[in-house]
Amino acid sequence: MVAPFPWGPGCANLRPVAPERTDEELMAAYVAGDAAAFRVLFDRLAPQLLRLCARGLGSKSEAEDLVQQTFLQLHRARFEFRAGARLRPFVVTIALNLRRDLQRRGKFRGESPRPIEELADPRGNAADELERARVRRALDRLPPDQREVIELHWLEGLSFPEVAEIVGASAGAVRVRAHRGYQKLREELADAAPDSRAAVPGEEAAS
Repeated sequence: MVAPFPWGPGCANLRPVAPERTDEELMAAYVAGDAAAFRVLFDRLAPQLLRLCARGLGSKSEAEDLVQQTFLQLHRARFEFRAGARLRPFVVTIALNLRRDLQRRGKFRGESPRPIEELADPRGNAADELERARVRRALDRLPPDQREVIELHWLEGLSFPEVAEIVGASAGAVRVRAHRGYQKLREELADAAPDSRAAVPGEEAAS
């Protein structure tokens, strides 16, 4: 049986499809008492947060724990979230702070480390495992402030204003870090493998 066209017979019984709610609308609904909205937020944001938490850690279970802690802190801070603010930078900031704290304390459970490429594929930016490993090593050699900006902008696809909000710097300062980081990253990859196929963003990415 073919479903009726919107303008055909039986259209009076059709219900309009509700538009997908934004992260901010879901957060507002959760604060107002809609527990299901928090589950939708978790399903939507957890994959990105897992990639972020996994970078710099050798344990998938540690990364998963950090994601759980991130949402626990989001729950506790739900009344502190400002109406009109962007939710994703707010959540990513929580996750990065938890990751930094864990790295600073060095309290890992000692699970056998796995290559970061097995935990978090940089979304197709490298053609194969060898290429991803080269990118990962080159990223690790960048200064921390440049590496963080590039992870958020390139690997996670966040805009410079969003990255600036997360790292606590101006958008201009973030663009400078990205420009220097991308330049150094290309140089590192060219030195290590002249035939590298890694799609490192060009000059326009940091402009």
